[in-house]
Amino acid sequence: MLEPAMLGSRFRRVIVNRPNLRIPFPPQFMERLRGKTVTAVDRRGKYLVVELSSGESLVMHLGMSGWFYVAKIGDRSREADPHDHVVFLMSSGQSVLFNDPRRFGFMDLAGPGQLAEYPAIKKMGPEPLSNAFDAHSLARACKGKRVSLKVVLLDQRTVAGLGNIYASEALHHARLSPLRKASSIATPAGSPKPDAVQLARSIKAVLAAAIKRRESPYRSARFRVYEREDQACLRPGCRGSIRRIWQAGRSTFYCPTCQH
Repeated sequence: MLEPAMLGSRFRRVIVNRPNLRIPFPPQFMERLRGKTVTAVDRRGKYLVVELSSGESLVMHLGMSGWFYVAKIGDRSREADPHDHVVFLMSSGQSVLFNDPRRFGFMDLAGPGQLAEYPAIKKMGPEPLSNAFDAHSLARACKGKRVSLKVVLLDQRTVAGLGNIYASEALHHARLSPLRKASSIATPAGSPKPDAVQLARSIKAVLAAAIKRRESPYRSARFRVYEREDQACLRPGCRGSIRRIWQAGRSTFYCPTCQH
């Protein structure tokens, strides 16, 4: 959505309607963007990265409620919202508006050549749909870990961008309990056991399916366990029901009957 509006285009004007989101905007934020051309639009984990002709990188995170609205400059089909915090007016003729009711998102600038050292990105693990993420990388991350599988999956050093929802979905897909110790899927030497192979495949499968299914309503058929507490498990032949527990301050949904 952002790439067609921004790639190859200059920032004609930047409008910031408040001094901060989750964190304050960096010094001279508007001035450092104005007039710069977007040379690349990329993603790293849950972070959107816009490369600039100045060598700097615009790093953005949507938080829990952030989203972008793209329209032609001057378009009046959408009413202004008090949560419209940032507007980019691009030379492409498009406006890119960032709306974030809960303000958990943020925007920051990484200096030239500093993106790889950006704190949130520096220690990030492999992308889940890349060849770099597989049973072997997963087993190495789980080796000797006494914490639960779910907790290790949410660690961005294990796999980049896998959030709470799809960690639960992947564990259900793999028939693995979120309460199992992470070390149980790896040998003492860090080699993958069969469960690690299945879990790595399941992570890729549920994410690929979610991308294809993005036009579906947020709830309904999209999830197999998430937010389905006390409802029947959807796995064919399973007579269990979905249970909700808390792990590391986050909700986990799973079926205690078919997930072992």
